[in-house]
Amino acid sequence: MARRVLLCIVLACASLCAQEQQQAFKIQPLRPVPELRTAALAAHPPAEPGPFRQPELVELVKLDPTIKLDIHYASSNNFMGTPFYSQARAFLQRPAAEALIRANQKLHAQGYGLLIFDGYRPWYVTKMFWDGTPVEDHLYVADPAQGSKHNRGCAVDLTVYSPRTGQPLDMPSGYDEMSERAHSNYSGGTPQQNSNRALLRNAMEAEGFTVNPEEWWHFDYNDWKLYPIMNVPFEQVKATAAK
Repeated sequence: MARRVLLCIVLACASLCAQEQQQAFKIQPLRPVPELRTAALAAHPPAEPGPFRQPELVELVKLDPTIKLDIHYASSNNFMGTPFYSQARAFLQRPAAEALIRANQKLHAQGYGLLIFDGYRPWYVTKMFWDGTPVEDHLYVADPAQGSKHNRGCAVDLTVYSPRTGQPLDMPSGYDEMSERAHSNYSGGTPQQNSNRALLRNAMEAEGFTVNPEEWWHFDYNDWKLYPIMNVPFEQVKATAAK
């Protein structure tokens, strides 16, 4: 019992004392970011026939305070080198959020925890990514004409961290790296990197998520088709309370 209490204290402290993981991979946006933002905010998401479930976004840290955040898109520490969000927060639709929390709790039992890079993403940000990224790298960004699972609140970017150090485990590539090293089945990493990636994948797949083939950190909740594309900025998200 004492050991379990100590682990909970360590996890809570680690989640509060998150240290930002510096992102090495960058691109030069095809157009100035303010121009990309203006155009994206003026555009509209694709029309969808539905029917869909009523969205119920949940803020992850309110559902489980031991979840650790490192929201790269709320700072310049991302592949475009500019903030996209005004708030460092992470949301998912309730069933996806609850599944994520179960994965996090199971990792706690193994001495690890989940570190979240991104969850729900407004559609206009997806359009900025697409319009600002060179065509040859479009494999790594979602087409706004189709929408992203992030836009539906059913995709999460994340990794595993050690509560003892507060640092993420070593993986075959950095977050948002647009290269073969980022692919979920890339075999060129070190044995430890590949083992760490498998630890994350096994934990997420056991709770109903599927890994993106091009991004080891990106997982889609299996019911994503049941939710609509959303374009609500974080400031306007009416996240529901934990139950």
